[in-house]
Amino acid sequence: MRKRILLAQNNFRNSKLVASIVRASSINKADIVYEIGPGTGIITRELTTIAKRVIVIEKDGNLVKKLRIKFRDNQNVTIHEADFLKYRIKDTEYKVFSNIPFNITSDIVRKILYGKNPPQEAYLVMQKEAAEKFSGEPAETQFSILAKPWFRFSIMRKFESTDFEPMPKVDVVLLHVQKRNKSLVSPGNAIVYQRFVKYGFGAWKRHLKAAYKRIFTYVQWKTLSRDLHFPLTATPTQLTFKQWLGLFDFFLKNVYKEKEGRGQI
Repeated sequence: MRKRILLAQNNFRNSKLVASIVRASSINKADIVYEIGPGTGIITRELTTIAKRVIVIEKDGNLVKKLRIKFRDNQNVTIHEADFLKYRIKDTEYKVFSNIPFNITSDIVRKILYGKNPPQEAYLVMQKEAAEKFSGEPAETQFSILAKPWFRFSIMRKFESTDFEPMPKVDVVLLHVQKRNKSLVSPGNAIVYQRFVKYGFGAWKRHLKAAYKRIFTYVQWKTLSRDLHFPLTATPTQLTFKQWLGLFDFFLKNVYKEKEGRGQI
C-alpha cells in the first residue's frame, strides 16, 4: 500500500489534450526525449510520433511490464525500470517531457537542472505552486534567482482538474524550462553568485538594505536603488531577476575583491 501511494500519479484522461501539448513543444524528429514516470503511457504514445527516440524511466516494475507490452512494436522506445533520481543520463543532447509525481517534484527538477548534463529543454506537468516557485512567477524566489542565469522558465498552460484521473486537489500547469545558449553569469563567478544570492535571501532581515549592510555602504545602496529602480527597503522577492543581476554585477566590480580579502562573504 505504501509503495502504491508513493508512486501514485494523476494521469491524463484525454489523448487529444496530450497531443496538443506535446505538439506545442519544440520536440521534433531529431530529438532524444526522456520521460519520467510515464504511467499508462499516454504521453509516451504521442512522443513516439514526433521524436527520434523516447527513453522512458519508470520505477514501478508492474507498469514497466505493461509498457513493454504496449510499446513492443515501437522501435524508437526504450523502457528502463529505474528510479530517475538515481538514473544516469548518458546522452549529451536531449529533452524531457513528463507528467511528474507531485510528491518528488523538487527532487526531479533539481536533478534536471543541476545534474552533470542538463537537458536542452524540459516540459514538466506539475503543481502550479511549485511551477511558480521555480519560474519566479509572479514574484521571484531564491530558487528562480539562482537558476535563471542558466535557464529560462515559463508556464505554458494551465489544466483543469477534470483533465486527470484521479482528479488532483491542486492546480496543475505545464512548466517549460530552456537552457540558455550562454549563461548570464560566467562559470568562474557561479559559486560567488550563489553565495551572494543566498546571503541576501537567508539573512532573515526585513529588507535587503539591512541584509547587505556589511556588504554595501549606504551611499552605494542608495545609488543601486536609484540606478536599478527598486525601493531602498526592497525585500529579496521584490527585485526582478534583471535587478538581481545588476546588483551582482555592481558587487563584482566594486565590492567583491575587498570583501573577499576580509572574509566577509
